[in-house]
Amino acid sequence: MSNSNLHKAKKEKNDEFYTLYEDIEKELEDYKTNFEGKIIYCNTDNPDKSMFWKYLHLNFARLKLKKIICTYYTQGKSSCKTEYTGGNDNNISAGQRTQLISDGDFSSKECINILKECDLVITNPPFSLWKSYIDILIESEKKFLIVGDLNWIAYEHIFPLIKNNLIWTGNNYIKAFLQPDGKLMKFGNKLWFTNIQSSKERDFILLKQKYTPDLYPKYLNYDAINVDKVSNIPCDYDGVMGVPITVINKLNSDQFEIVGANCACLIEELGIKEMGKEWIDLYFSQGSKGHYTANMHCFCYIKDGKAYAPFRRILIKRK
Repeated sequence: MSNSNLHKAKKEKNDEFYTLYEDIEKELEDYKTNFEGKIIYCNTDNPDKSMFWKYLHLNFARLKLKKIICTYYTQGKSSCKTEYTGGNDNNISAGQRTQLISDGDFSSKECINILKECDLVITNPPFSLWKSYIDILIESEKKFLIVGDLNWIAYEHIFPLIKNNLIWTGNNYIKAFLQPDGKLMKFGNKLWFTNIQSSKERDFILLKQKYTPDLYPKYLNYDAINVDKVSNIPCDYDGVMGVPITVINKLNSDQFEIVGANCACLIEELGIKEMGKEWIDLYFSQGSKGHYTANMHCFCYIKDGKAYAPFRRILIKRK
């Protein structure tokens, strides 16, 4: 199932997608050395339903945690804060509950104050509010490990953070979430975002392809070649390459540097030119449809007499 599920959720403000226990366990085990003595805050989690709470509770002693805190949104009424400091890890109902004044909105003053006392935030934030959620995390200067969408990478809200190594992607994709009615909803391109160092080191991408101008056309509006698949990155090209955003959780900073992306905030900085009348006329004459204009920030090229504007690209260069 495609990301149309996510778009529908955003339109309907349906943020009730629960991360599966096995996906949480698979990712968090790579960061367990960061958890000792830490207060972990799950600020969008109902402990009666959350697999984040369950995993952290069951593994509290093993991970040598100091405290787990959960708060969650309850529309139109006050919520509660649940805290666990150890004692009976196998009983996931164990914990102290305190009534909140507010509805548990992560952006409320009450929840921001709780955020200040924690060391790490680990959760699956509401999809429809991700921009404001990220803003709060960055402003708080807290460490975090959260579920997000691959397309965030090329958005002007996120890419500068990625490029400046303030946040990066985790190690695993998440393909399905549980809904309140018990149904499993499948998605594509969901993964983790974090500013915590993982114990798992990324290998260099194995490069097998050789560069030829025919296989790797140059963009008309930027000095870079187009690469359609991560596996097709040429081993012998030293210039800038536009590659699919799926490269992001495979990049090793000792092998490649991130130069930029085709997001709106970087048009002027990178010097991305207008798409040009020749490309636009050819694009529409071949029967293509869309909203491309001369001011769009897509990279574009012509190959075999056809006009192309590949989907989101990250610009990388070999070191």
